[in-house]
Amino acid sequence: MMNLKRMVPLAMAMTLALAVTACGKKADSKEAGDGANAGKEKAVVYRTLDEIKESGTINIGVFSDKNPFGYVDENGDYQGYDVYFANRLGEDLGVKINYVSTEAANRIEYLETGKVDVILANFTVTKERAEKVDFALPYMNVALGVVSPESKVIESLDNWNPKDEMIVISGTTAEPFLIENYPNIPLQKYDSYATAKNAMENGNGVAWANDNTEVIAFALQNKGYTVGIPSLGSQDTIAPAVSKGNETLLNWINEEIKSLGNEKFFHANYEATLVDTYGLEFEDSLVVEGGQVQ
Repeated sequence: MMNLKRMVPLAMAMTLALAVTACGKKADSKEAGDGANAGKEKAVVYRTLDEIKESGTINIGVFSDKNPFGYVDENGDYQGYDVYFANRLGEDLGVKINYVSTEAANRIEYLETGKVDVILANFTVTKERAEKVDFALPYMNVALGVVSPESKVIESLDNWNPKDEMIVISGTTAEPFLIENYPNIPLQKYDSYATAKNAMENGNGVAWANDNTEVIAFALQNKGYTVGIPSLGSQDTIAPAVSKGNETLLNWINEEIKSLGNEKFFHANYEATLVDTYGLEFEDSLVVEGGQVQ
């Protein structure tokens, strides 16, 4: 009996120990599993081409306040150069389009988190951005430009008055370019095109640096302003972007851009959406057909 009494507590202790050990392994396994899943969820946030087709809808990120590239009209409809292109993508893919309003600073985030399938928001191709997203073939040329009031036209960034501030939009190429090349120029940063535009109109900065297409449009649409620096830095291109690794969608868009080039689609797009702003003078210099930069 003494041996039996001793064995029962011993057996219970061993059982408890095994249970604790088992629970510990299960917890470790769950944590490892969660970690692995979390890693996969973070890496695989995009929808493939087939998944988009199956859903019947594609989510495209565009600007809602950058006339004439992406904006919402008086009827609540998205319009502009990027939207004209997006409409054709949806048509040829055979799906409906869910437009998602985006700001410059969250274009990459929206792709990384799967909020959108494609970004068509005046997105300039840069090496740094290409490390986080995949760019398709380009459909437009672009450089930086600087707009300022006609009463004090800024024609050079040399010998800058350190008391004067330059307006920029966070997340645009103007911001890092000025920080790297003109560190003496104090920047006044805004999150959206609309707030930067208001700041310029309210005299909060002496000038505004942005894509030259946008500052030219601003000067043409708003009296009292001129683009004293029409081209600043390198010549770049604008292209659609998809989540990193989404090869099926990327390949389809590239083939679509090549095909559209055969019908001079982007020249037709320009003449439908940009000619009222820029006239025909800038058409051939801005438009890129079939992904082929001249």
